Amino acid sequence: MGDYMTLEGVTAGYGPTVILDNVSLRVAQGECVALLGRNGMGKTTLLSTVMGHAACRRGVITVGRDDMTHWAPWRRSRARVGLVPQEREIFPSLTVEENLQVARRSGGFTLEDTYDLFPRLFERRRNRGSQLSGGEQQMLSIARAMMGGPSLLLLDEPLEGLAPVIVDTVMAALHRIRAERNITMVLVEQQAVMALEFAPRAIVLVRGKIAYDGPSQTLLEDQARLDGLIGVHS
Repeated sequence: MGDYMTLEGVTAGYGPTVILDNVSLRVAQGECVALLGRNGMGKTTLLSTVMGHAACRRGVITVGRDDMTHWAPWRRSRARVGLVPQEREIFPSLTVEENLQVARRSGGFTLEDTYDLFPRLFERRRNRGSQLSGGEQQMLSIARAMMGGPSLLLLDEPLEGLAPVIVDTVMAALHRIRAERNITMVLVEQQAVMALEFAPRAIVLVRGKIAYDGPSQTLLEDQARLDGLIGVHS
């Protein structure tokens, strides 16, 4: 497998504040990576920088064969970079089906694919976004990203605030997406063990720098090291 997403010496942040400091990493086509770290260490900023929502001060961001360093977010989206944002950001005044249809692109999920993956969304397809529970909004956010046919899917804490039964539903869907679609996935998640069990490779950020990049299993088998990198009883 060749590299699909590459960051070379990326320094990024918001306004005068630098969050990412000279970050370099390579993610292969079809690879699934867990991006971990304590709060404020740069995880969301890394996704935002790849998506074009945070300013890249130095370095190069490549996705596929494209140097996207200075591309607008809409252009990255059209180039098959998909984001499931932490705040979900669905359209509250649109129905479930309308939320899905506005994101639809050739090669992406169909409505049938979405409803097969998340039967609850079929049941709620005529409800407006504002009428959905938090779990239903998260399902819709993931499904909407998949309607765009992403080759690279960035997920920013998709399990945050969800009830355990919904966590199971969302994780089952992500496992299925990974098995059925050869897409590259970067998962930011506070539930570290669940993320490490899902993704074979882990990257841990500490103060905007990469402190660990290697097999997830290594961290799963070394609780002391995991706690040292991420926090007590991760």
